[in-house]
Amino acid sequence: MAGLPDNRLREALAGLLDHVADDWLDVIGAWRDTAAGRQLVQRIEARRHAGATIYPAEPLRALALTPRAAVRVVILGQDPYHGPGQAEGLAFSVPDGVRAPPSLRNIVQELERDLGPPARRHSSLEAWARQGVLLLNTVLTVEDGRPASHVKFGWEALTDAILENLWAIDRPIGFLLWGAHAASKLARVARPAADLHRAWLANHPSPLSARRGTRPFIGCGHFGAVSEWLASADPVRPAIDWRA
Repeated sequence: MAGLPDNRLREALAGLLDHVADDWLDVIGAWRDTAAGRQLVQRIEARRHAGATIYPAEPLRALALTPRAAVRVVILGQDPYHGPGQAEGLAFSVPDGVRAPPSLRNIVQELERDLGPPARRHSSLEAWARQGVLLLNTVLTVEDGRPASHVKFGWEALTDAILENLWAIDRPIGFLLWGAHAASKLARVARPAADLHRAWLANHPSPLSARRGTRPFIGCGHFGAVSEWLASADPVRPAIDWRA
């Protein structure tokens, strides 16, 4: 569509797997050498050569902007937005200038309700990523107009490994789990000793669920809650400016 950024995957995935912060390379390398890793690279390339439009251009961008050593909060999404110009490799985020999808609009609404209006209006959550908020989708690619089209391609093995690796870190990390998918994903990989880390649960910010059930997303107060917890649990590091 005219005026939208070209966010199509244009390079071979194998060449993009090293486009991460250095301290993620061991995790990526170990996964890439597995059958699941090899199969995923082959399947993505087969779809590209078949003419499929795949998003985003940088599937591992979250791991490039947020080094392992910098992670303070994890927000888990499902798979990238499947419309032109939307997905930018960060869960729930779209490039500035692109209309925010409904889930992102609800996230901004809850942020404003919880902490007040942001310093500027924007659609990209890159500022969060650069402050240690890992915006991780559990599946990192999708085809145009086909939500969940790359589910079970092999990304899940990588994102499980990333979460297991984070759970083993010996410093506090907060997990914001929005929706049953995110909660079940962490439950599969988290080791029993959870005293160091903390998780907050709410419904997914989708309009279908954001205001429903026993844990509505609107009103959850997660931004203020995780900031207050980090100020106590990890006071040496600077506070996350959610309103940046």
